[in-house]
Amino acid sequence: MRPIRPTDTARRGRRVRRTRSTALAATALTAVLALTATACGPEEDNGGGSPSASADQGSDGKVAIPDDLKNRLKEHGIDPDKWRDGEWKNWDKDKWLREARDFVNPVIEGLWDPDRMREADKPPENPVDNDISGDEGVTDPTPAPVRAAGVATPYHDSAPESGKLLFDGPQGSMVCSATVVKDPANPGRSNMVWTAGHCVHAGKKGGWYRNIAFVPSYNNDGLSQAELEAAPREKIAPFGVWWGRWAQTSQQWIEQGASVGGQGAPYDFAVLHVTPEKGAGGKSLEETVGSALPVDFDAPAVPEIDGMTATGYPAAPPYDGQKLLQCEDEPGRLALREGQPTMYRIGCTMTGGSSGGGWVATGRDGKPALVSNTSIGPVTAGWLAGPRLGEEAEGVYRAVSEKYAGR
Repeated sequence: MRPIRPTDTARRGRRVRRTRSTALAATALTAVLALTATACGPEEDNGGGSPSASADQGSDGKVAIPDDLKNRLKEHGIDPDKWRDGEWKNWDKDKWLREARDFVNPVIEGLWDPDRMREADKPPENPVDNDISGDEGVTDPTPAPVRAAGVATPYHDSAPESGKLLFDGPQGSMVCSATVVKDPANPGRSNMVWTAGHCVHAGKKGGWYRNIAFVPSYNNDGLSQAELEAAPREKIAPFGVWWGRWAQTSQQWIEQGASVGGQGAPYDFAVLHVTPEKGAGGKSLEETVGSALPVDFDAPAVPEIDGMTATGYPAAPPYDGQKLLQCEDEPGRLALREGQPTMYRIGCTMTGGSSGGGWVATGRDGKPALVSNTSIGPVTAGWLAGPRLGEEAEGVYRAVSEKYAGR
């Protein structure tokens, strides 16, 4: 099992279709599984996890780094004026911005050009021996693999809230998946995106990733790798590139999270507040894509949910990160360690790169809602697990919403 990589490095459409994906004959998983972070791969007084500081838009339209962040960068020996010009590529240990308040993600216009977007598909491979028996009194039997199915094109018509998350880490350009979610402070005008914590922060041995950007309906027409090589940016990013101006994940992920072994996985979630790289005509992300999913922090327990759909852009073999896929299955329970929150688990053949993608089910109000996100899965591929969202996740979500209330 691996914390599915931020790819260096799954979510679903608006409706939960009860058409069960064809379950493949279960392939016997070896007793020893390799766990890799899907890595795709804060702190303030508003609580609910650890928020990051932001880079704000200046009067000249350029993103300016606030003075307090400039000072913090200087404390790390970083010249803020050189950051956009390439200083962000410096991953020396003393330049790894770990603390919540040190997050800075200024827009670098044109950085995510078509070639760079297409080529960001390297998942970090750091396998370790793993026994996922966990708390056997809680964990359900390993589910049979469910073959991931391609989302109908154009993706925007089938899953308008889904997209790809791009970012840079020490190993190069990486990818995850993410979902547009509603903002309670700005009804109908959300700029909030849900993903996995390991898609924005490396956990206990690292810090914040850089150049984090969200591309809704990436490769909307489902073009092949060869076709994408000649495709204009509008085909790859039909609704633009949206940069993270604020990132927040759980304090548990920052303190416990690891690229292997599943540590911190029950708290592996994050929320971004994004801004367009280029003007969106005054429209929010939700208005631009035409949809946003509600988030259910009190989703029914496993016996009460008859199906979940995970959506994402898997990039590790046999996939290439260019197509949007889905798995639908009846969830089971996975408890990695005694005393930790139980996670949801479904059969699914998606691989690294699908991390952070949303899981959709029918909530207690009878309507489709995001109830989890892809966090971990075995390198051999066959199942995925995601956190059950509770008060910690709701705290992160509401903190980001309140940060930009009325804006």
